[in-house]
Amino acid sequence: MKIKESELILNADGSVYHLNLKPENISDTILFVGDQDRVEKITKHFDTIEFSTQKREFKTQTGTYKGKRITVISTGIGPDNIDIVLNELDALVNIDLENRVLKKEIKSLDIIRIGTSGSLQADIPVDSFVIGTHGLDLNGMLHFYKLDGICNPKLEEEFIKFTNWNSTKARPIIIENSKELERKFESDQTYKGITATAGGFYGPQGRILRLAIEDPELNNKMDTFNFEGNRISNFEMETSAIYGLSKLMGHRALSLNAIIANRANGTFSKDSKMVIERLIKYTLEKLVN
Repeated sequence: MKIKESELILNADGSVYHLNLKPENISDTILFVGDQDRVEKITKHFDTIEFSTQKREFKTQTGTYKGKRITVISTGIGPDNIDIVLNELDALVNIDLENRVLKKEIKSLDIIRIGTSGSLQADIPVDSFVIGTHGLDLNGMLHFYKLDGICNPKLEEEFIKFTNWNSTKARPIIIENSKELERKFESDQTYKGITATAGGFYGPQGRILRLAIEDPELNNKMDTFNFEGNRISNFEMETSAIYGLSKLMGHRALSLNAIIANRANGTFSKDSKMVIERLIKYTLEKLVN
């Protein structure tokens, strides 16, 4: 059955609507960054750049690093943007755009987020790297999809019970990363933990300016949550959406975060740019070795 023009919107040149990309413009290995200015902080290390485009906050460059073809895309901030980026990337590889029908064979992409985040644990210091073993979805975007088979009900129930989660908010979902990618990127330089994903920067992450928040103790509860060795390591705004949609679509995903702040002890990196640069180099070398 054909996908309607209103559901899969294409530009006049046949590229997908928001990303401005055609299938030939991307590789099978894709690096996500939030900030569009960070795209070139990665591709400056490339041997070649074959393609570059930008529409709104979505900037893409594809090239090679030590012979490996890699695409870097800026997603902007938040799970809503991840919904756009992942759906359009999947369309590029798994939908015949000309005929608007699903392809018979599903193709899997490797998607690695290079992000920045704040640690919730006193023993995960600033300037370190964290691998998200799971994404803890606190924002509700994934509930718009059929979630059969991607959740961890036992772990979710323990979190709901431990935090006395308000039932008027979206039910938390916990989704695993790609264990294959985790093994590739882990080392004695990395910490691991559940990466919590909020739908906003202020109230949803427990920051109070002028507005009161529903649960001022939520961050403290998350700091101390530990079930069968699973604890929440850090807090950001993209990982659970990446993990959830990737699982549903059959892609492999991993979230790597440079820790630039420690919420538990109130510290901030003295040189956050240096930490991000170290994580970029670490990621690129792991991809080719």
